Amino acid sequence: MIIPKEKIEDFIPQRPPFIMIDNLIEASAETFRSDFRILPGNIFLENDLLREFALIENIAQTSSAGLASSGLFFGKQKADGYLGGVSKLKLYELPKVNETIYTIVNLVARLENMFLLKGVNYCEDRKLMECEIKLVGI
Repeated sequence: MIIPKEKIEDFIPQRPPFIMIDNLIEASAETFRSDFRILPGNIFLENDLLREFALIENIAQTSSAGLASSGLFFGKQKADGYLGGVSKLKLYELPKVNETIYTIVNLVARLENMFLLKGVNYCEDRKLMECEIKLVGI
């Protein structure tokens, strides 16, 4: 494990109740993997399903933590910036409370402080959502 749940706040700007990543499991130069258990009381639950914008946020937080931990975010430990856009989004299924999401993010391109990343959320062997995001570092 690259970053355990107890340390994840050191690498992303979000704070509870908006943290949508538990552990950063892998961070290489181009691939980041995370997990996230959906607990009862999550602010993005509706009818015991995690909403799609939480899945996007999970991809963004996985990206931020991965970029920061791998040194790609200008050598900074915390990835401060903002989500500059979401594209090519395909939603297949929403996960349920008490399920665990596994997320894989690949770095597609980088131009100075802008990053294009492709993320996919899974639950067990089910693909939940995929999209591309643009992160802009500040």
